[in-house]
Amino acid sequence: MAKTTTTKTTTKKAEVKVEAKPVKKVEAKPIKVEAKNAKTVYHVSKRDNDGREWKVFIQGSSKVIKLFDTQKEALDHAKMLCNNKDDGSYVVLHGLDGKIRKF
Repeated sequence: MAKTTTTKTTTKKAEVKVEAKPVKKVEAKPIKVEAKNAKTVYHVSKRDNDGREWKVFIQGSSKVIKLFDTQKEALDHAKMLCNNKDDGSYVVLHGLDGKIRKF
């Protein structure tokens, strides 16, 4: 059998004094955040190529969300999309001549 030896070590704790330095005051600069216009504008207008269907699309996009047989159906769908968003979205209705009309 091998003999085991243990050594006992002792350590002394040194006292360290730390002086606190005064903190510099820095003026807070406002962060400029450019928020995109969160409002979504839905347009309802007659389809260009065949003129038989009404389309709902978002302003600035060429993609059609959905096609409808009647203007009323398209308008109801666009209103429903606006109600689902809480960002102040609204609908723009175009007549047969393409001009904006009231609804």
